[in-house]
Amino acid sequence: MSEAMLSKVRKLLAQAEDPACTPAESAAFTAKATELIARYGVDRALLAARDPARDPVGDRVVDVVAPYARDKAGLLAAVADPLRCRCVRRRQGNGFAMHLFGFASDLERAELLFTSLLVQAAHGLAGAVVPAGEHPAAYRRTWLAGFAQVVAERLRAAEAGAVAEAGEPSVALVLADRSDRVQRRLAEVYPRLRTAPRRRLGGGGYGSGAAAGRRADLGGTGLTGPDPSRGIVG
Repeated sequence: MSEAMLSKVRKLLAQAEDPACTPAESAAFTAKATELIARYGVDRALLAARDPARDPVGDRVVDVVAPYARDKAGLLAAVADPLRCRCVRRRQGNGFAMHLFGFASDLERAELLFTSLLVQAAHGLAGAVVPAGEHPAAYRRTWLAGFAQVVAERLRAAEAGAVAEAGEPSVALVLADRSDRVQRRLAEVYPRLRTAPRRRLGGGGYGSGAAAGRRADLGGTGLTGPDPSRGIVG
């Protein structure tokens, strides 16, 4: 992402995080940051359609560590999919190596947002009160599931809005072609890939996590500092 775009996003998020902001003002700043991220994805796709060397299909591996490694991996998948990336989860020690496939600009967006959201999830969980009688680990897993689902829904809405705003009939075809090319690249590397079975979670934290997902900043803060993947404690 260009420094100019990143600077705009950081400035909006700083305003959104200002304690002096009203909830409405904070939501407006966050929405604008999310809109810029989505618009950037569409712009890069259109540029690459004319000059493929600008934005090649690629891959990268993101390490996801314990605790709650499987839940963090689910959050990464929830971010990657709306941004037209695909990921494969591979067991690695007590965590996972998440192998992401996508166009360079989309991989950049996905990792940037995931880094930010891990920090935000850690803060949200730290402030979440586990109800009496609930197992803390079960509650936190369902909290993270709710957080991830709402984040994914918000990202899909932002991406759809950016496509509509572009106003070019060819955009949908360009994006569909990009998704197909990413899927073909994944199939070349993992020709016998299996879908993981759906998880069943028994905690009561889903609603609280979903509410935190609605409040989450989707513009990409937290790019520096300690490793955010270690921020969610057991």
